[in-house]
Amino acid sequence: QFCSSLAGIMLLEIFLALGGVLIYFFLSKKKEEKLPFKEGWWGRGQKPDTEEDTTIWPFKVETTEEELSDLFRRLDQARFTEPLEDSCFLYGTNSVYLRKVISYWKNQFNWKKQVEVLNKYPQFKTKIQGIDIHFVHVKPPRLPEGRSAKPLLMVHGWPGSFYEFYRIIPLLTDPASHGLSDEHVFEVICPSIPGYGFSEAPHKKGFNSVSAASIFHELMLRLGFDNFYTQGGDWGWLICTNLAQIAPDRVKGLHLNLASVTNMGFTHLLSILLGRYLPGLFGFQEEDVRRMFPFLKKGLYRILLESGYAHIQATKPDSVGCGLNDSPVGLAAYILEKFSTWTDLEFRNLEDGGLEKKFNLDDLLTNIMIYWVSGCIVSSMRFYKENLQKGIGTQKHERLTVQVPTGIASFPNEVMHTPQAWAQKKYTNIVSFHFMPRGGHFAALEEPELLAEDILQFVGKVEKEQLWRKK
Repeated sequence: QFCSSLAGIMLLEIFLALGGVLIYFFLSKKKEEKLPFKEGWWGRGQKPDTEEDTTIWPFKVETTEEELSDLFRRLDQARFTEPLEDSCFLYGTNSVYLRKVISYWKNQFNWKKQVEVLNKYPQFKTKIQGIDIHFVHVKPPRLPEGRSAKPLLMVHGWPGSFYEFYRIIPLLTDPASHGLSDEHVFEVICPSIPGYGFSEAPHKKGFNSVSAASIFHELMLRLGFDNFYTQGGDWGWLICTNLAQIAPDRVKGLHLNLASVTNMGFTHLLSILLGRYLPGLFGFQEEDVRRMFPFLKKGLYRILLESGYAHIQATKPDSVGCGLNDSPVGLAAYILEKFSTWTDLEFRNLEDGGLEKKFNLDDLLTNIMIYWVSGCIVSSMRFYKENLQKGIGTQKHERLTVQVPTGIASFPNEVMHTPQAWAQKKYTNIVSFHFMPRGGHFAALEEPELLAEDILQFVGKVEKEQLWRKK
């Protein structure tokens, strides 16, 4: 009887131990769903022992005659290469059209006037983790009675800047004046990614998207926002995604106009092979099939054709970057080609790259000037190396899902299409997925009305159903 009792006790202990292991496994697994905040020091030298100054101070873009004289001297001394006959933009920016742009830059573009445009919205700086962070902060000019503004963090990418959002800001902060519903009005914060525009560049290696997300999380808290919405495309997609992983209790909703999936499993491979013929089996819609197939042409070949720049910037960004930082003509050629191809791949077949079909030269040159006067092209390119040097699919944030309510605006001319069936493997709480009727990579600048409408309907759905409370 004693032996049987002892055996029973031992068996109970084994069950309790196994139960403890299982409980620990499930709890730790759940805990891992939250990405750790990345505390860093990106300033020069060692981190000081004193607490960081949290002051926020006003900032304005300024220019000098010396700055303009140096620019014009370099433009005057430019050497152009004759393009191949009938090459259009298939080899990159066509130098025949580039000459036209440079002539406009020298003779008609008014940088001083554009500086006034940049300064029409309040801008600020504050030091976070050792570096000065620049941001635009626009509050609504008016609010419907009994309403409060919803904070919205909007993050740009490469080779864009905070200026990409200047057309969409008034649609979000004052929607009623632009024919949109004012049920939801936003207070918009547009920071410059560290190393871009007027945000100080990190002085140490390792500054990646999680680092940027951690800094922007701290920025929003410093501005007094306990909860907020986020929106992004290009690198803004990844930074906002990481922010939702770091602070799911603070991000009420995540809106994206690009949603890439890096962890591709066997099901994804099968869907690539068979999705054209059995779309319903893999959750594809008719529009998914139209945008994705034939996959060799619209997927693999397109990636190979349009990703050369990324390989350079993910390996030796400083080599080519030094040349671009020294030549405004080279800088313009490098950036303009992306605004052509990423807006519509068919624009490669046009002599002017279709650049003035969706944009005007003042907007394009203003974005280029932000890179030129800040000297940030090298540091902006380094962001690729910091994010990609360890390989795709190797970082923790790539393995974690996103549980916050997510809205995706899928523009037809984005370089790569991600169907909802793929996106929901990463973003498990997609409450809004729309195929947009037109537009490409730079949606906020190219199609501000369409993007604003999609953001408004997404936030409306999240607020009406209080979806952030159900995370």
